[in-house]
Amino acid sequence: MTAMRGHRITVEPGTEHVRVVHDGQLLAESRRPLVLRETGCPVRYYLPPEDVRTDLLAPSDASTHCPFKGDASYWSRPGAADLVWAYPDPKPEVAAIKDHFCFYATETVPPDPETSRETAPGTPAG
Repeated sequence: MTAMRGHRITVEPGTEHVRVVHDGQLLAESRRPLVLRETGCPVRYYLPPEDVRTDLLAPSDASTHCPFKGDASYWSRPGAADLVWAYPDPKPEVAAIKDHFCFYATETVPPDPETSRETAPGTPAG
C-alpha cells in the first residue's frame, strides 16, 4: 500500500475470474489478477502477461506518467488505440504490477453455479 497527500493505492492478489473481449476476440482471461484500488479511480485488474494474448496487440507510441505508479506503456488493436497499458518499471510502492497488463474494459465472470456450489459450514458438499 502507498499513501501520499490523501492519495492511497493498494495492490492485492485477486480471486476474480476476469476476461477481456474486444470486437468478439478474447484478448485476455485470468483467474489470478492483481486488484489495484486507487483513490478517485475505478478498481483496475492487472493481468499477468501469460494470461494476455499479446500476439493480438501492437505496441503504441503513447506513454503517460502517473506520479504514484510511474510511466505507462500502451498497446493497441486495429480501431482501438491504446486499449491496454502496463508499467514496465513501476514505483517501488506498486512493484507488484510490473509488466502486468491493464485494460480499460475488463469484465468479471460470475461463478458457475454447477462448479461453485456453497454449502453451510460443517455440512458435506452435495
